[in-house]
Amino acid sequence: MRKWTLIAFVVLAFTLPASAAKQKGAATLKDFQPAGITDKKNNKTQQFDFTFEAAGSEYVCRTKDKMKATDFVVGNDLKYELDNDKVKLKNASGKEAKCTVVRVEKQAGAPKTEATK
Repeated sequence: MRKWTLIAFVVLAFTLPASAAKQKGAATLKDFQPAGITDKKNNKTQQFDFTFEAAGSEYVCRTKDKMKATDFVVGNDLKYELDNDKVKLKNASGKEAKCTVVRVEKQAGAPKTEATK
């Protein structure tokens, strides 16, 4: 009986942090810059870096999809869904961008959570 309790506890311990990794919320777009270079062979689509603050950290994520730079205006609000290193961003008019996190910086005045203590 103890063996099954221990196994259940271990499984539960590993599944709880995985589900806690997803975050949703609203943020303000702090910066939006082109990234990398384009050429005719490999990099035909211009990549962009998004910078936004969420849950006490500043995230920089990079797109790979084709998009218009005028769809995301710096200073405007957007909604985000953060799942480990994958991010979905949606602006007020409904335009969506998918990107991958390339940098995370903990903000100085951010409150400490259980993971950072």
